[in-house]
Amino acid sequence: MQHSMISTTLAAVSLRDLALVQAVHRHASFNSAARAMHISPSGLSHQVQKVEQALGAPLFERGGRSIVPTAGGRRLLQQIDAVLAAAEHLQQLARAGAVAFGGELRLGLPASLGPYLLPHLISPFPQHFPGARLVISEGKPRGLLRRLHEGELDAVLAPLVPAISGIATKPLFFEPWELMLRADHALASQRSVTLEQLDPAQATLMAESHADGLGGDGGDHGHVQDVSLESLAALVSLRGGYALVPALAHERLASMPNIVLARLKGQATGREIALYWRDASPWQDNLQVFATLLRRLARARPGLKLLG
Repeated sequence: MQHSMISTTLAAVSLRDLALVQAVHRHASFNSAARAMHISPSGLSHQVQKVEQALGAPLFERGGRSIVPTAGGRRLLQQIDAVLAAAEHLQQLARAGAVAFGGELRLGLPASLGPYLLPHLISPFPQHFPGARLVISEGKPRGLLRRLHEGELDAVLAPLVPAISGIATKPLFFEPWELMLRADHALASQRSVTLEQLDPAQATLMAESHADGLGGDGGDHGHVQDVSLESLAALVSLRGGYALVPALAHERLASMPNIVLARLKGQATGREIALYWRDASPWQDNLQVFATLLRRLARARPGLKLLG
């Protein structure tokens, strides 16, 4: 759509000129507005007249004890307020460009990771990225990566997947599975268990973990459940059997009644977690620093192993 050109006279009016007009309206006095804006009353009057000439209409009635807008001036003053508010918003956006992630990192995480990683991330994040806000979205890894590709998220933490066009990948850490058992299970007294000791028919597994040699198509190969870890623990408590759960959830799950956790020994089973972001992101340096922070947090958590 073609826009009409702004007149040369109006184009000569500055935001400062509009702010002076706004001050006169707020103070209802040239003298008070002049003091507030650090300008002489005569200079202020001259600038207001400049704006009125540019607009082709008087803004204020003069001569009374207080300055009041004209009928038409009220409508114009509303627009002047809107212009100045838009200018302030523009300035805030420009300032945000100097803040990490433009002031906000929209981070996606799987529900099986977020609640157990975030408590360790919330405190150091503002220390490393002053002025930036962390906005969290939970979901399934595939859906999160789709939202990242479409620009709804700035970064995603999810299990490692094959390369995706247009998406940068930074492997972070390996998180082993632990064995979650009902307290009366025959293996509940053992601190570590091998996969060979487990009956696949007794398994209640997350969708993420059922590919690690214990899942299948249901029936005699256990039950694959698309639920939270807390719900998974409730199912194990009710049904018996066992489940594979990520190591970061150890403290939370170990505190639940009728549940026992054990380590898996032998062949390492677990998930590799990576940070993903768009190749075209303007925050490449910030995201690299964020990845370093996540690796540092992983190094401090028992059982996690850094990748790469």
